[in-house]
Amino acid sequence: MFVFTKRRSRWVLGVFAVLAVVLGTLGATLFERVEGGGYTDPGSASSRASQVLRDEFGQAPPNVVFHVDTESSVDDAKTVDAAKRITIDLAARTGVTHVVSYWTTPLPALRSVDGKQGLIVAGIVGTEREIDARASAIADEFAGQHGPLTVRVGGFAMLMHETVEQSKTDIAKGELVAFPLTLIALLFVFGGLVAASLPLLTAIVTVLATMGALWLLTLFTPLSVSATNVATLLGLGLAIDYSLLIVNRYRDELASGAPTARAVAITMRTAGRTVAFSAVTVAVALSGLLFFPLLAIRSMGYAGILVAVLAAVVALTVLPAALVLLDKRIDKGQLGWWFLRAPRPAPGEGAWHRLATAVMAKPIPIGLAVTALLLVLGTPFLGVHLGFPDERSLPESMNARQVTELVNRDFAASDQQALYAVLPESAYSATGLDAIARRLADLDNVRRVDTATGSYAQGGLVQTATAAHAQFRAPNAAYLTVVPEATDTDSLVTLVKEVRAVPTATPMLVGGIVAGNVDSVAAIENAVLPALAFVIAVMLVVLLLLTGSVVLPILAVILSALSLTATFGALVWIFQDGHLSRFLGFTATGELAATVPVMLFAAGFGLAMDYQVFLLARIREEYDRTGKNDVAVALGLERVGRIVTAAAILISVVFLGFLASDITFMKAFGIGLPLAVLVDATLVRGFLLPASMKLLGDTCWYTPEFVRRIQDRWGLDERHDVPVRDPLGMTTGRVVVDDHAAADALLASASAGAGEHTDSVATRSSS
Repeated sequence: MFVFTKRRSRWVLGVFAVLAVVLGTLGATLFERVEGGGYTDPGSASSRASQVLRDEFGQAPPNVVFHVDTESSVDDAKTVDAAKRITIDLAARTGVTHVVSYWTTPLPALRSVDGKQGLIVAGIVGTEREIDARASAIADEFAGQHGPLTVRVGGFAMLMHETVEQSKTDIAKGELVAFPLTLIALLFVFGGLVAASLPLLTAIVTVLATMGALWLLTLFTPLSVSATNVATLLGLGLAIDYSLLIVNRYRDELASGAPTARAVAITMRTAGRTVAFSAVTVAVALSGLLFFPLLAIRSMGYAGILVAVLAAVVALTVLPAALVLLDKRIDKGQLGWWFLRAPRPAPGEGAWHRLATAVMAKPIPIGLAVTALLLVLGTPFLGVHLGFPDERSLPESMNARQVTELVNRDFAASDQQALYAVLPESAYSATGLDAIARRLADLDNVRRVDTATGSYAQGGLVQTATAAHAQFRAPNAAYLTVVPEATDTDSLVTLVKEVRAVPTATPMLVGGIVAGNVDSVAAIENAVLPALAFVIAVMLVVLLLLTGSVVLPILAVILSALSLTATFGALVWIFQDGHLSRFLGFTATGELAATVPVMLFAAGFGLAMDYQVFLLARIREEYDRTGKNDVAVALGLERVGRIVTAAAILISVVFLGFLASDITFMKAFGIGLPLAVLVDATLVRGFLLPASMKLLGDTCWYTPEFVRRIQDRWGLDERHDVPVRDPLGMTTGRVVVDDHAAADALLASASAGAGEHTDSVATRSSS
């Protein structure tokens, strides 16, 4: 690939410039094609209940709420006239069903305690994208002043719509924070504007390409808005990481005296191959998200895989083309002595070498101390309480949050949390429905049950059937609504389980917002083990090919998982328990969004393994060269410590852009991902890895013969295996050369001595 890039550098840059423009143009309309929801399991009982309600009854759970405020009374004549007009207009909208208002159906639950506020509740039917579009149009038309009335539009549909809209703003804010901070950090790493601008160039192309690729993906599968946040900030982080490795290696080769063409060639077969290998590890980790049925999680998996692949593709094509054209001008634009890079220390003198040596002198106490620290930091996660985002995850200025808070504060009760007990293909007689309704009404925490035979409370009939009750029966199905008394999370979850336990002659599907959340948490819990098994199994194979050892892959997986303990503990301590909530600007709910630990594990584990690739490849090289485990660990850390530390800091700076979000669970990524990366780059890489490898000794490198053959063919190795030939061109042996320039010189000499009788050279490289 490099030969092609070298000869067609301008052509490569031109093609990618066109692709970036085309895909970026498509990506500009991506928000019109993504969905704000994606937190339900489509195969769950609650989702099937919603489908039956839509297909058999043409109805949906009440997902839009109009909060109507008047300065006088909800029973004032002018108020009644204006409110009825709004109710009639809303009912006439396409896709809006089951419109109920205090002024048409005077239920006490729809009237505020002070008598100055009333509610209009309706259901919007359709796919999530259709619901989002209809909610947006309804809000534009009805929100605001209507004569003596002030109308605010809220409900679950508006919550999802405003989540999408807020994500648009958050991405712009995140980029505004990430780009300047990243540029400053890159200036300190490279010392000049030209070199520092190359990673940002790669990042821009990667993000534009990923957003366009996601737009194309929406032609084949729905996507959640969560994909856009991942595409932007993870794309920036990985592209900068990969570019940092390549540009740094290229400058090192130039400094060693290599001409431009050779410097780029060496860079691509070393750092370039490491980038490709690292992209595989990130993609594998994020592919585990595809095991989860929730669209929000799967969308992050799709976006993460695309980001990893495209970041590597751009880094391996655009960057070498730019390096060929820049030549030695890459060092132009030096900004002063305070931006100059520190000189590379002599072997055995670097800070990372000294740290590794000190740790290996006392591996047991240091290893135990760091492990204990990480486990202690992770203990808050033992009290995790998983849930799903509600209106409190949005800023206080959002309509969905304001409406819900007003209803909770000023109304005695609300039907918004009602459960739906659906009886598909039901042959129930009136007597059968009456019996089920009485059993449901007799449950604790049930205020009212409505069905085709009337309304029930405390186990008995309180209102005989009216024309309004006819909606609960269809030719082939029937359903009941179960309105709870207490609406706190624990009481509602308990009620879902109790309703599902009520015996019926045919299966009963229980739906509603709370039931959907219960099913989604269960779906996540059920998918965790298969996803983990897949990711760990593939990671072990990848690291086996990297290290040639059957021991180091297991150690790397354990250490990478251990590096996430502090992150998970911090998530619960901050976002569930509410510590630092005032400083970070969010409202604690007492729950942690169930999607956050899953997504953070995939991204954090992938990045930790990404850095393990950089480090273990170099340690393996040093071990092959010296045959001494302790020396290999110290020298390996010394050689890659600085650049991997810089990469970890840079990607952490990018991830801090998530903190600019006004959505609480997005802030969790702004805390969790930088913490995971920095813990891995310091405590794990600096202390636990050298301590563990010291204790294991040469056992680290145990390799069965059949594994050695596989690794020799498919593995990743930075050594240069150079053939030794006699004057006739016959191979008489091979010699391992660690220095790239020396390997090139030997190859050139061998080729010149043998004339046209040359063998192919197998070169495997890593960093």
